[in-house]
Amino acid sequence: MSKNKNSHVSETPATQLLRANLVAFTEHPYEYLEHGGAQHSAAVLGLDPFTVVKTLVMQDQDARPLIVLMHGNRTVSTKNLARQIGAKSVEPCKPEVAQRHSGYMVGGTSPFGTRRQMPVYIESTILELPRIAINGGRRGYLVGIGPQVCVALLGATPVQCALAE
Repeated sequence: MSKNKNSHVSETPATQLLRANLVAFTEHPYEYLEHGGAQHSAAVLGLDPFTVVKTLVMQDQDARPLIVLMHGNRTVSTKNLARQIGAKSVEPCKPEVAQRHSGYMVGGTSPFGTRRQMPVYIESTILELPRIAINGGRRGYLVGIGPQVCVALLGATPVQCALAE
């Protein structure tokens, strides 16, 4: 299958990490929309938003960063998450702080190849899906992988903290 030159997206720290670990992935570039989020990318790529996984950089009460992987059409119950990970509280990081921790622009954050190692938590039902689409390290670029890759490469811990949007 020949690759269309225009559709190939240049390497990111995320794709470098996936390739280095021999993870097969599909590339899904799309027209990025400011604040469009996973719902927008799912719509333009014709994907179920439940299978498009958001990478959220959050922090605990001591400002220690962590990553939460959540279904595109769900939100995180920070109270439930904090209880499950033994934190007093969890809140989203400010965009500039998230960017500093991850090394990625907000809207293009991948859990793979982050600047700083952070604990990763994954909504447990994501692991039941056959494939997921997750940010590949830049705005307007998702990669398709098996969800178990998040556990194998990131040591992601399953949690139950999803709330319907």
